[in-house]
Amino acid sequence: MQVAQPLTGVQSDADRIRARAVWLYHVEGLTQNEIANQLGINRVMVVRALADARRRNEVRVTVSAPLAELVELERNVEKRFGINRVIVAPFSDPDGDPVRVIAAAAGNFISGIMKSGLTVGVGWGRTLYNTLPFINGGTLEDFRVVSLLGGIAAARRFNPAEFAWQFAELFQGDGYLVPAPAVVDSIETKHALLERCGLAAIFEMADKLDVALLSVGGISTLTTSYRAGYISEADRRSLIEAGAVGDVLYNFIGKNGEILDHEVNSRVISVNPTRLSRTPERVLISGGKEKVVALKAAIRTVSPTTFITDEQTAMSLAAEE
Repeated sequence: MQVAQPLTGVQSDADRIRARAVWLYHVEGLTQNEIANQLGINRVMVVRALADARRRNEVRVTVSAPLAELVELERNVEKRFGINRVIVAPFSDPDGDPVRVIAAAAGNFISGIMKSGLTVGVGWGRTLYNTLPFINGGTLEDFRVVSLLGGIAAARRFNPAEFAWQFAELFQGDGYLVPAPAVVDSIETKHALLERCGLAAIFEMADKLDVALLSVGGISTLTTSYRAGYISEADRRSLIEAGAVGDVLYNFIGKNGEILDHEVNSRVISVNPTRLSRTPERVLISGGKEKVVALKAAIRTVSPTTFITDEQTAMSLAAEE
C-alpha cells in the first residue's frame, strides 16, 4: 500500500481531512467509524474522502502474493496458446465487469517494465485507460509514447489520444499522437492523410517499438462509448456477416486472427497489428465473457508475449475447444 506524501504547500481543510482519513484507514487500520470520531466528522464524509483519494490517485494498492489456483490457471493458458507469460487477476463474479481488476494487475506489470530509453506503442479502450491509477510513474530519460491509432472528435475518457498523452505524462516522456480520426469517410481520405499529412512517419515508429500495450474490442454490441458515431449498426452487422469477432487497434479480425478484407478496415487510421510482430514485448490486456472469442482471435493476431486478463475469462479460455 502506498499513500501520498504530505504536501508542503498550503492545504485546504478538505485536503487535510482527506489526507488524514487516508492515513488512518490504510496505514493505522482504523475503521471508518473510528476515523469519523477521531476527525470529528460523520462516516459519510469519511467514505467520500477515501473515495476521493482513490480518484485523485493518492492511494495505490499492490498485492504481491500469488494465489496458487491462479498460478495453475496461468500455466494452463500459457501452454494452450503458446504465450510466454500470462497474468490472471482474481475475479470471482462470472457476471461482473472485470475491467478494474485487469487494470490493477496490468498497472502493476507495466510499472515494473518501464525504463529509460524505451519507445512504447499504446492502443486504447476502457481497460487500458483504467490502468493509469495503478501505474507507478516517474521521470524516465529518452522515453517515447506512440499512439497506434487515430483519435475521436468528441471528448471522451477513452479517446486514444487522451490515454497516450496521460501515459506519457506519467513518465515525463515525449508523446507522438495521430492527429486524425480513428476511422475516416473513404480510403482516398486515408491515403491523403498518410501520404500528405505526415501520419505515415508516426506509424513507421511502430516498426521500432520496444513495448506495445494493446487491448481487444468485442463486436457483439456497440455499447462502448468511444465507438459511437464511427461504426453504424449496418456496418456492425456487415462486419459480423463477414466473420468479424472483434478488433485490435480498430482492425476488425476473424476467428482465426486474420484482418478481414472489409470496407470498414480500409478506412481505419491505425497501425496494422501484424506490423508489431518485431516488437520485443507485446502486452495484450483485456477480458470479459463477451470477449472470449475475440480474445482467442486476437492472440493469434498479436502473438502476445504477455497476456493479462481476469480469472473468469482465463477459465473460459482454458476450457474453450
